[in-house]
Amino acid sequence: MSSLNQFAFVSGTTNYEFGHNSIPNIPITGSPADANIDRVAMLHDGSAYRFYAFQGSTSTKLYQYSFDGSSYAFGHNSIPELTLEGFPSDVDASSFEMLHDGSNYRLYMRRLGDRTTLYQAAFVAGTTTYRFGHNSIPQIQITGFPADTDWSRWGMLHDGEFYRFYAFKLGSNTEFYQGAFDGSTYAFGHKSIPTLTLVGTPANSDLHDMSMLHDGSDYRLYLTVR
Repeated sequence: MSSLNQFAFVSGTTNYEFGHNSIPNIPITGSPADANIDRVAMLHDGSAYRFYAFQGSTSTKLYQYSFDGSSYAFGHNSIPELTLEGFPSDVDASSFEMLHDGSNYRLYMRRLGDRTTLYQAAFVAGTTTYRFGHNSIPQIQITGFPADTDWSRWGMLHDGEFYRFYAFKLGSNTEFYQGAFDGSTYAFGHKSIPTLTLVGTPANSDLHDMSMLHDGSDYRLYLTVR
């Protein structure tokens, strides 16, 4: 059974520590057989912690889960299957991120061959669809990040004030970079601690990607365990 190792930011430091203010490990339950746990994202919408995974190798179908008190359960308090529509033909669906900003559920993917360009979609209320450009700036640049940024390992969240973007340092499983939306781009170091550190990472963690969220109290980071 797949699960999630959970970290939280330690106030007054630059560290995200495993198990800090957290359930250290949370199971993912009820997954359809074709849920792709290699391509996942998470968010907190003010009431529920939510987890998403692509259906198989598709680029248009997502499965939705939420935390039921003991696990991230498929379909719990959720629309079980969601559809993505309207993205440009050059979208890179190998990874995605999601957040809730207090008004909209948002989903992000990058442009194929240009990982500093974000494509943005939002959930269309009353449907099962995330639509490219809906209630959104369709395309946003990521600027100023160091040359050794590992663009394949990234995360996003909204903390009630700022939209934030994170990416690991190339070759490191402990250091990652932070930026925030400055009104036009996701700028490295803007309203941010520029470099953050993972502490206490269990050996069973999959470090090929990360998911992040802010739940109104804590900044949280998750790594998948298979």
